[in-house]
Amino acid sequence: MKNNTNFKKGFIFKKYEAPFKSPFDKLFEVFKELITHTSGDFDEAINWLRELDKEYSLTTPEYSIEDFIEDLKQKGYLKEEIDPDGNGGLAITAKTERAIRQQALENIFGNIKRSGQGNHKSKSPGIGDEHTGDFRNYQFGDSLDKVSMTESLRNAQINNGIGDFKLSEDDLVVEETMHKSQMSTVLMIDISHSMILYGEDRITPAKKVAMALAELITTRYPKDTLDILVFGNDAWQIEIQDLPYLKVGPYHTNTVAGLDLAMDLLRRKRNTNKQIFMITDGKPSCLRLPDGQYYKNSNGLDSHIVNKCYAMAQQARRLHIPITTFMIAQDNYLMQFVEEFTRANQGKAFYTGLKGLGEMIFEDYETNRKKRIRG
Repeated sequence: MKNNTNFKKGFIFKKYEAPFKSPFDKLFEVFKELITHTSGDFDEAINWLRELDKEYSLTTPEYSIEDFIEDLKQKGYLKEEIDPDGNGGLAITAKTERAIRQQALENIFGNIKRSGQGNHKSKSPGIGDEHTGDFRNYQFGDSLDKVSMTESLRNAQINNGIGDFKLSEDDLVVEETMHKSQMSTVLMIDISHSMILYGEDRITPAKKVAMALAELITTRYPKDTLDILVFGNDAWQIEIQDLPYLKVGPYHTNTVAGLDLAMDLLRRKRNTNKQIFMITDGKPSCLRLPDGQYYKNSNGLDSHIVNKCYAMAQQARRLHIPITTFMIAQDNYLMQFVEEFTRANQGKAFYTGLKGLGEMIFEDYETNRKKRIRG
């Protein structure tokens, strides 16, 4: 008698195993975080790494911190550098700076799916090259390559039948496409002393957001432009590669100078769509006078300084430049200032802690850059 054995089909669940990471990769992730916190100071970052190794056993007898440093050199992440005093040392390279930006992008915008096109869609249909899936009747002047032959033939069969098939102009339909707009963005970062006041590090998250946004735009939206500036007593432009080394200074907050420089940068752009992001945690407390002297007042909201800020917000509105303010503080009087500032510009404001700042900026970047363009 033949034995019949029943085999049941089902799922086999295995214990999750994290992707393999080499000893170098594990240490490199921590190192990139530390080098950001130490504003690019390699020696300080390595000292912190040694302390963390003592506490969390990051290395093994087979792979030490010294091995890791040697690998950094071999892989092009470190270079020999001579300081102004003639002393030799190690410093990070442009390759490391790029790796830091990539890690910031992954940490903050990790849920973003890569886009092959590298462009954003605008909200209005017209002559473009991003298909929407929507159709409309053919109109004189429409490009023939926009005609959907499948839908047009379908209409011809419905209207005329299969037996006596013919295709007329009334059967033709055109698929709607979306314009791909370009956006020029200026990111303003407050580097006044209050960004590290009371022992809270607010500048490092701001730097991470800036690095992530820079990497996002240069890789996913290469037709967009991003300018970055910092503002304290004055405002000045910095390059993307400067971001890891950014430090807070003994400055007041000259918001007017930052806005003035931001609008000057945007005036030079040919793009129709322009916007300003401003990350700050403190009230405006400084102005530069025509004679080059500074007018400073850290006590409360100075009406002279505040009114200058409102005037700049209105000027940006007249230039069709929306300002999105990310206030890393929730003091009532600061919120009142931001509300009035936002009203003057008709922009946006977010009151946020440090956690989630990157996601909020990304959401607003995606929203603001979708502008209506007539085809």
